[in-house]
Amino acid sequence: MKKFIWDKNLKVRLVGEGLFNLLFWMYFPFITVYFGEILGFKIAGLLMSLPPLLSIIGSLLGGNFADSLGRRPVMLFGTFLQMLMFVMFAFSTSPWIDYIAFIGIGIGFSLYRPASSAMVADLVPEKNLRQVFATFMTVNNIGAVLGPVIGAIFFFQYRQELLWTCAFVLFLYLMAIYYITYETLPKSNKELDLTSPLKHSFKQRWNGYTIIFRDKIFMVYVAAGIFSLFPIMQLDLYLPVYIINNVPAQPLLTWNGDSLILSSNEIFGWLVGFNGLLFVLFILPVTNWFKNWQERNIFILSSLLAGIGTFLVGMNNNIWYLLFVTIIFTFGEIVRTPVTQSFVSHYAPEHARGQYLAADSLQNTLGKAMAPLTVFLASFIPPVGIFSLIVVFSFIGVLLYIKLFRLYSPQLKMVDGD
Repeated sequence: MKKFIWDKNLKVRLVGEGLFNLLFWMYFPFITVYFGEILGFKIAGLLMSLPPLLSIIGSLLGGNFADSLGRRPVMLFGTFLQMLMFVMFAFSTSPWIDYIAFIGIGIGFSLYRPASSAMVADLVPEKNLRQVFATFMTVNNIGAVLGPVIGAIFFFQYRQELLWTCAFVLFLYLMAIYYITYETLPKSNKELDLTSPLKHSFKQRWNGYTIIFRDKIFMVYVAAGIFSLFPIMQLDLYLPVYIINNVPAQPLLTWNGDSLILSSNEIFGWLVGFNGLLFVLFILPVTNWFKNWQERNIFILSSLLAGIGTFLVGMNNNIWYLLFVTIIFTFGEIVRTPVTQSFVSHYAPEHARGQYLAADSLQNTLGKAMAPLTVFLASFIPPVGIFSLIVVFSFIGVLLYIKLFRLYSPQLKMVDGD
């Protein structure tokens, strides 16, 4: 079997995104608290609902420009915009300027992401896509585990220094993209006429997305993803509400008559940390274990593990039991992550790969819009009802995935090749 060799574009991305993700997770988990303390938590809650909606527009534009102008210029612009917004954030003395900068950072990232993913799909053979995407997820999740621990100190005590560091790392990454990487846009896209008037150009881009939204198979795939992600997103929504209100303080370990007692808040913190640690340790091995599985079966397994694992959280309050079921629902998230991007990469036509990868982000964004339903319903429905709703959503996801692969039956390929 011929061993896959990493292209220099991929190496630059892996190092640059890995460093930035570490810094990102030093500030992102605390940004709501920051705006809440300054502006009040009601206003902060409303303000934080806007960035995900704007990210849809940014992502769709980023994907479309990636397919017309090229992957590299869109990545350069997205990185430059993020760097500029961090500089503005660092200089700012007003919370409203801080908020504008925060929105700008999100838009810059949403422009960058589909072009970056499309570049990976351009360079990596289909049989290696899962492994490569899993490697990127591993690096990103190392930042997600370490970042909040470090950021708890740096964001509140050395915020300006942290913001300047983010801007500096993005400047270095911008230089690396400019001087080291090369364009990977397929030749068929380069032959498109880019001299048309701006109005006509935007019309063409919108028409490109209307074709995607009329793609019945892809829309079933997006709908299945929304329902399947519903349980996974509860880790940041309903689970903290449930655990803090329903799980009592209890000992984690007892030795020589002494006990390490964890409060409800601390128990939730341990579960989140354990979730991140599992992701870092197992995404590459799990991807390798399931490399010969059909995508259909992986998506179905993911939905079942995430839904049933989250449902089981409500069946017992013992911390060791909760850590065990965390393994179940975390593996539901782990098995689907690299397969999602690899599925879109080989399903999408080559000339519209960036647009399809951008439209794929609708799963995440619309899932985030639906997921808070559990928190709203929790005020008048008991926990068993909420957990039942969560598992029902996962079963709907399973049914939609079954329907998807009845509509779409790609020729099966051995992913390990010859």
